[in-house]
This record gives sequence, C-alpha cells and structure tokens, in this order.
Amino acid sequence: MDKINGLSDDVLVKILTFLPTNVAVSTCILSKRWECLWMWLPKLDFFSLWLKKNGLRDFIYKNLPLHRAHVIERLSLHIYFNREIEPEDIKRWIEIAVSRYVRELEIDYSPKNENIFPSNFFTCKSLVSLKLNRVTLKDVPSMVCLPSLKTLQLKPVAPIDGRCLQHILSGCHVLEDLSVQLWLSNNMRVFTLTIPSLRSLSLFLHSNFSLDGYEIDTPCLEYLKLEDWTQRIHYSLIKNMPRLREAYVDVRPFQECFGSITSVKRLTICCREEDHVYGEGFVFDQLEHLELCVRKKEVSSNLLRQFLKDSPNLRKLDFSVLK
Repeated sequence: MDKINGLSDDVLVKILTFLPTNVAVSTCILSKRWECLWMWLPKLDFFSLWLKKNGLRDFIYKNLPLHRAHVIERLSLHIYFNREIEPEDIKRWIEIAVSRYVRELEIDYSPKNENIFPSNFFTCKSLVSLKLNRVTLKDVPSMVCLPSLKTLQLKPVAPIDGRCLQHILSGCHVLEDLSVQLWLSNNMRVFTLTIPSLRSLSLFLHSNFSLDGYEIDTPCLEYLKLEDWTQRIHYSLIKNMPRLREAYVDVRPFQECFGSITSVKRLTICCREEDHVYGEGFVFDQLEHLELCVRKKEVSSNLLRQFLKDSPNLRKLDFSVLK
C-alpha cells in the first residue's frame, strides 16, 4: 500500500480507469487521499446488474453530481430489469453529462416509449459517439446540431419516427460511422440517407419493416453492410460509391445495388432467392476476395460462374450453403 501511495494522483486515477466504475468508487473508503480520486475518472460505466434491485438509482444520484473531471470522456448506462429507474432519471443524468462536455454516450435502456433526452442534448457540441440500444427516439426538434458527432448507432425495438431520424441525421455534418436497425415505423414510408462525410454504413431492415423505398447517397463510403429483409416490394436507389472497398449485401432482389459496389476489394453476398443473378455489364475489376453464401446449390453455380467471369483480379473465394 505504501508503494501505491507513493504514486501521483494522475497515475492513481489512470489505474482506477481499468476498474469497473462501482469498484473504483468503493476505493473512497481506503483513506482521506483516496476519498476523491474516483471523482476524476474520465469514463463512467453504470450497469444495473452490479447492485441490488433498489440500489443503482441512488448510487448514480449520489455519485454522478460529485464527479469533478471537466470532461466526461464516456458515460455508459446499461439498465436491465430495473423498474425503479424512470425515463426522467435517465434524462437528468444525460443533462449532467452534457454539462460536463461528454464525448461518448452509450445507453441501453427501454424507456416505455417515453423521451429520455433533455433539450440541451440535441445541441451538444462535444459529443463524438452516440450508441443507443432499445431507446425510443421521440420529440426530436427540427433543428439538431451535433457538430462533432462521428459515430451513431441506433438499435431501437419500438416503432421509429421517420421525422426524428431525419432530424438527427441532418444535424450530423461530420458523421463517419452509422449503424441503424429498423424494425417498425409509424410513418416512414420513404427515407433518404444523404451523408457526404460517411465512411461506414450498416443498415438492417427487418422483414416487418414496411416501406415504399429508400435512397442512399454516400459518395465517401468505404464500408457497406446492407441487410434488406423487407417483404413488401419497394424501390432502392443506391448512388455511386467510388471509394467503397468492402461490402456485405443481403437484399432481395440484389440487382439494384450492384452498379454502386463494383469498386470493392472484398465482397460478401448472401443469396436467398432463386433469381439471384445480377445481369450483364458489371465488372468487378478490383475485387480480390469474394464470399458467396447461398441457400440452394443449383442457384450457386450460375452466380459463381458469373462472378468468375466478371472479376479478373479475384484471388480468394469462400463458398458456403445457407441452412
């Protein structure tokens, strides 16, 4: 213990960052010096499974306002099976984080279809990464300004409001990494992703997501994962992506997207229908690694033959049959 006490406060805080937040906070009982060290932690992670059912809410209310670091590098809230925590609690904690110039915010919480975001959140200048799981997007203002946001991950389980999604995306002018899962929608019949700065896009459309069509306009994209499982017939307009280097495509039908992905070096194609051929006129002259996942062997031979003809620089081929 004497050797540890000989270290500077900065080094001790660095050591505490490797501990779970609740363990780091518990070191305050060691001595007078340790009483406040945890308050300078740059990253705070709270999990409802740590404490007894009625303890997490009091724990956060007691300790989060005491935090002294000028910048919260990361705030993570993972709330499972905890009825004591209400949406207003989450809203208050986000408000505190925004006032401390939070850079990364990660929330996994089901708010019973209620809004959990304070008004100052939608103009947070410091936020660089936002990851939301099970969170409902509601009451998003038409004017959103998140000038530093580069990573956005949305995995809702409730119907998503199309206007809210568009308002958020319109306020992210330097967004580079976007991951969106769309399961249900009350009013989103058509949506457009026009993000000039985007480099990585993962878009999943569930089979129960009903829409008329979508458009993707991301000229700087380097990685694309597109899973379109929707049952309803719709259009998809995917504009040219000259910088695209890797793509994972699982759509029905997939012909409409091929003209935009011919620049890839690595391509994974999941084929689930008998008509999965992409027509003539496409050349994958940069493709080096191809992975084909097909449902029926008799379909695979035609598709494989077509890719071998149109990929003169192919070096590696992985092939599997979906179960």
